[in-house]
Amino acid sequence: MINTIVVDTSVLISALIRKEGASRAVLRGCLEGRFDPVISNALFLEYEDVSQRPNLIDACPLTDKEIRELLNAFYSVCRWVQIYYLWRPNLPDEEDNFLIELALAGNAQAIITHNVKDFQNAELKFPGLSILTPAQFLRGE
Repeated sequence: MINTIVVDTSVLISALIRKEGASRAVLRGCLEGRFDPVISNALFLEYEDVSQRPNLIDACPLTDKEIRELLNAFYSVCRWVQIYYLWRPNLPDEEDNFLIELALAGNAQAIITHNVKDFQNAELKFPGLSILTPAQFLRGE
């Protein structure tokens, strides 16, 4: 069973915007201790940046205060990981490389993302690391 995960920003944002769905269930599972999310400084900064964008705030059913409380609760259950080695799997979107580096440094078994295809053409492959959508992850694929 996959326990240690990286929650991509796309999943966190989807969980904030939608009251139901797989992204919300993944976030709930983290908050309930069923999953062990890992986080790095780079991912934290990305979460913070995206969660404060006006278009997200307008689309979110939560108030600014509730968004902050939910993020703080999520951060409190994340295991912070220092990244000492840069693997540079050379993904098409350079901005996604740090997620694989975080997963490797934190011994995560999966990256949970809505952008699975962004990870498919990496030059380096990591057989022990799955790239899954929230729904795939929850189904145990």
